[in-house]
Amino acid sequence: QVQLVESGGGLVQAGDSLRLSCVASGRTSSVNAMGWFRQAPGKEREFVAAISSSGSSTYYAESVKGRFTISRDNAKNTVYLQMNSLKPEDTAVYYCAGYRSGFYYSASPPAYWGQGTQVTVSS
Repeated sequence: QVQLVESGGGLVQAGDSLRLSCVASGRTSSVNAMGWFRQAPGKEREFVAAISSSGSSTYYAESVKGRFTISRDNAKNTVYLQMNSLKPEDTAVYYCAGYRSGFYYSASPPAYWGQGTQVTVSS
């Protein structure tokens, strides 16, 4: 079993920054690439960012490119999402995701999910 636990969400104002963290535990050898998704009220869950198992490759949704940065610390089994210049439209529940593959493929869904952390950006 793999557990993914997110933290770092909160209420901020437009233009502020937040850093989300996701710690993997359990059978962590099964988790390779990792990513972040988000789901706003009344909308479908959408891809935000992903990072390969080594950290050498990163992937971003167009809506967050240049503002969000994904990184990981494999020694701590942790992936981060640094979010800068936040906008009200970034308001959503953010979910950590784990992949069995070492790289992110948009056609392959994550194998593991966290429980989510709320990010609210006020205008």
